[in-house]
Amino acid sequence: MLPKRPISSTSLLLAPLSTLMLASTVAVSPVQAQERDEFSVCWSIYAGWMPWAYIDAEGIMDKWADKYDISIDVVQINDYVESINQYTSGNMDGCTMTNMDALTLPAASGVDSTALIVGDYSNGNDGIVLKGSDDLADIEGRNVNLVQFSVSHYLLARGLESIGLSERDVETVNSSDADIVGLFSSESTEAVTTWNPQLSAIAEMPNANVVYTSAEIPGEILDLMVVNTQTLQDYPELGHALVGAWYEVMDLMANNDEQALTQMAEAAGTDLEGYQEQLAATYLYTDPNEALDLIESSDVLTTMERVAEFSFTHGLLGDMAPNAGVVGIETPSGTFGDEGNVRLRFDPSFTQAYIDAE
Repeated sequence: MLPKRPISSTSLLLAPLSTLMLASTVAVSPVQAQERDEFSVCWSIYAGWMPWAYIDAEGIMDKWADKYDISIDVVQINDYVESINQYTSGNMDGCTMTNMDALTLPAASGVDSTALIVGDYSNGNDGIVLKGSDDLADIEGRNVNLVQFSVSHYLLARGLESIGLSERDVETVNSSDADIVGLFSSESTEAVTTWNPQLSAIAEMPNANVVYTSAEIPGEILDLMVVNTQTLQDYPELGHALVGAWYEVMDLMANNDEQALTQMAEAAGTDLEGYQEQLAATYLYTDPNEALDLIESSDVLTTMERVAEFSFTHGLLGDMAPNAGVVGIETPSGTFGDEGNVRLRFDPSFTQAYIDAE
């Protein structure tokens, strides 16, 4: 999300990446040292990740794991930062995270990671809001309150780029996600960049104008299920079970299954209407064929190059990183960065296998 936007108003999911980078100091332990049949993956609350709550509660994960004679524990971790810490340290075999976090946290820490499932992208969940103007160009010279080094920061950079400006043309002010709604009501606040539900709350305030959203950079803020690459290679049944369970629920969501959606909403601490509002700004890849097309397209490589450049410019790939390509990123359409240090991979084979089996 890039750290993620939660549904609840008490957001923990978009902590500053300067804080998230603490995860890279966690010692990396082997994920598996002997034959295994028990695995664990974790997730945190966000609209696009609530299917994991339903998968767990309804026994769908158990069904698919049994098919491959394994056991998979699906664990909710309330703190997004901690969920990535648990994965990076080897305590979890997989974890939900964004494409930017997958690069700057486990991959940059040396944990070879595979984007197994590309679940969705932000399609309006994130936005830039100006006070007293509906023209993005008027952001020039203003202070912009946001969570620095987060998806909000990335969105701001992309928005500025779209009108020929850069971060040098504004002054970013690091602000807690929990405070940003209140800050906008302050007379001194000129602009903010944030995510839902804070974005929706601010948009309803006087003189608030949403001038740029993630809908204008479709496919760039990706939400993933990331799995340890070595574990996936050693135990491909883990990948097949996770993908199978995921797309079983995607089929329910594609058909607007009210019972399933209501249960996901309740698990997220909201109601059906509130959850559907979140989903309206989330492009969910309910069709595995569409997800496969994305993974195999050059768009993912282009996006990850942008994310890597942003991450390097802001020091998120480590103090000693010589360039944006210090961590290799492998996609079906090519590899960006150091091919001798590939630590993040987009693998379409498990989604393809699911499609072929249908």
